Amino acid sequence: MGFFEKIRQGLTRTKENIGHSFDQLFAGELDDDFYDQLEETLILSDMGVDTALEVSESLRARCKEEHIKTAGEARELLKAILMEMLQVGAPELELSKAPAVVLFIGVNGVGKTTTIGKVASRLKGEGKRVLLCAGDTFRAAAADQLTIWSERAGVEIVKQHEGADPAAVVFDALSAAKARRADVVLVDTAGRLHNKQNLMNELNKIARVIEREAPDARRETLLVLDATTGQNGLIQAKQFMESAGLTGVVLTKLDGTAKGGIVIAIARELGVPVKFVGVGEGVDDLMPFEAETFVDALL
Repeated sequence: MGFFEKIRQGLTRTKENIGHSFDQLFAGELDDDFYDQLEETLILSDMGVDTALEVSESLRARCKEEHIKTAGEARELLKAILMEMLQVGAPELELSKAPAVVLFIGVNGVGKTTTIGKVASRLKGEGKRVLLCAGDTFRAAAADQLTIWSERAGVEIVKQHEGADPAAVVFDALSAAKARRADVVLVDTAGRLHNKQNLMNELNKIARVIEREAPDARRETLLVLDATTGQNGLIQAKQFMESAGLTGVVLTKLDGTAKGGIVIAIARELGVPVKFVGVGEGVDDLMPFEAETFVDALL
């Protein structure tokens, strides 16, 4: 099954929630009521008030500028506007200059460890030599969970005992990656410590180790977000953005939300691309994000 069909299926709940509203909207007149209803529908899709207003006003201006007279024609313009909003960076992982390092961050419960396992499986399938790093030493059994995924994906893992210094585990993983000529190191990190500042300090410490031990390596910092948390997830993202310097977002459980518009809000609010989306439980259900296909499926 291709990306389009999986995305269509993954957005089923979103379509059930707002699809009928879009269909009615674009079958009507292009008047003030149309733009009011458009804003409401976009807000219901979880784009957020500011993003919904920006989209609506942009569409109104473009329709006037291009002399669009029907709602049906406006639909294609809306697709173009949403596509432009999603153009905020390269959607693919930058993994040149081995060993590349991908840091996965995010609060507990969003599917971070599972996401790492699925990304490992995908990269291994592409012929890359992958090494996992169990940097979440604070959550009980986090390393055990990641070990299970390493076995499923057929990749190696570096870990220490529970409560170990995460930065020390990252150091060991980078040393092992160089010795074993790994192409990419995928690093799990803690999702919660005693308070937010402790967590951010820990992430900064890990970043310093990576900078010192692999200064020339390509680095990605991916925030894993649960799509079902919607705007609350966006608040989390802003906090991590301030401290961790994100290069992208992985949106899990997109198939479980009725509000897929959160993808647009992430691009607008954070200015970083969505790199992967989760549309199911299977290993192959974490897919590289394709903006055009997503917008087509949404509308």
